[in-house]
Parts: sequence; structure tokens; C-alpha cells
Amino acid sequence: MTVKIPPPIAKIAPDGNMTPRQRRHFMIEMAKRRVQPGSGSALEFLHRRTALEKWPDLREILDGIPWVVVGSVATRAYMPERKTMDMDILVHTKDGQEVVARLRDAGYKIVSPLVVPGFLTRSPKGIELDVIFGDAKWVRQALAHPNQDKAGYPTIALPYLVLMKLMANRGRDVGDMSSMLGLATEQERDAVRRVIAKYSPEDLDDLESLVFLGKKELESPHNKTMKQKAKK
Repeated sequence: MTVKIPPPIAKIAPDGNMTPRQRRHFMIEMAKRRVQPGSGSALEFLHRRTALEKWPDLREILDGIPWVVVGSVATRAYMPERKTMDMDILVHTKDGQEVVARLRDAGYKIVSPLVVPGFLTRSPKGIELDVIFGDAKWVRQALAHPNQDKAGYPTIALPYLVLMKLMANRGRDVGDMSSMLGLATEQERDAVRRVIAKYSPEDLDDLESLVFLGKKELESPHNKTMKQKAKK
């Protein structure tokens, strides 16, 4: 059965086969048309940072090896925490085998290779841990300058988290990026802009659209009042 290609998609890709970047851009443009001021939650909730989900503490196991939490768990350092199925960490490729060996010695099961370089592992308590290997030019910088979440785990800094999500080109990351960028300070956004301009300049337009969406979510009389009170 032939599936009819909707006109908005056909305009971008006549055969319906959009690239990952085209899919992401399409979803951002659709979100921009639909976003309503004040569609987000109250600022008090949005600025709350928690570490309620108990994830494996790898600080002792990987002592001396640079690593950072990435993926959905990392977002809790920059937006309200949400549930996710597994924890992802990033290590440099040169340290990958040592990391896997240490995890194995600590009782982790090496389940299978990932689609990207790295391995899916499982903790002794059955929690899935994706270990991602990276050797891109920005990886050393990201590992050398981590942030921390409320649990004290080394967490990838916002500019590199956004870079990873832009490179992944997954539709579900659009909401995360717009939320984190909307909640960020202008100084933090400028840091993101510098990293994207250096490592993925073709995504700068989408980055600004994501900032716009994030800001729109915060626009409401309630939130404006909260901002004014915070300045006093």
C-alpha cells in the first residue's frame, strides 16, 4: 500500500525520506507554530532541581578516569527531573576498555555493543547503564569541565549536552533542549552558542528556534510576577 506523503513533508523531501536533521527542523517549526505563551509550568517548579531517582554511583569505580553523565539523566541538572529507563555516561575512547573492565570487576554485566561506539551494561541491581565512547574534538573539553547534579554526579555541561542532542537528531530531544535553553541564563545560552558555532554551525538556526520555544513556555502573568519579585 502506498502511503501518501503529506504536503508539508513533501515540500522538504519529495520522496518522504527526510534526513534526521530535516526531521528535527520540521518538528521545531511545527512546535513554533503551536507554542502558546505560558504553556510551561510555574517557575518555582521549573527551577527545582532534584536527584530523586537512584542511579548507580560510579565515582569510586571509575576513580581517576574522566567520565560524565549524559542523556536523559543529565537533563535533571538543567530542568525538572523526569523518569527514564537507563543511565548514560560518556568516556573518552582511549579509556573505554579500562572502564568496561572496572565495571565488570564491580559486578556489572556487559550485555551488548551499542549502535554508537560503546556498550550496554547492567548493574548488579539490574539497572541498565550505557557506556558511550567518544573521541570527537570536543569530548576532552566536555570531560575536563563537568557540571554536577544534585546527587553530586559529574554531569556534562549544558553546551555539550545540547551539542550531543543536536547531533543525535532525535525528535524527542526537541522538548528537552527547548526546556533547558528556556530555563538557562543568557550567559549560559551564549556559552551554548559558542560551542554550537564551533562544532556544529549548521545547527545555529535551530538552536535559536529552540531558545525561542523555551522562552515562550515561560511567558505568563504568573511567571512575570515571579521574575519581578525575584529581582527585588
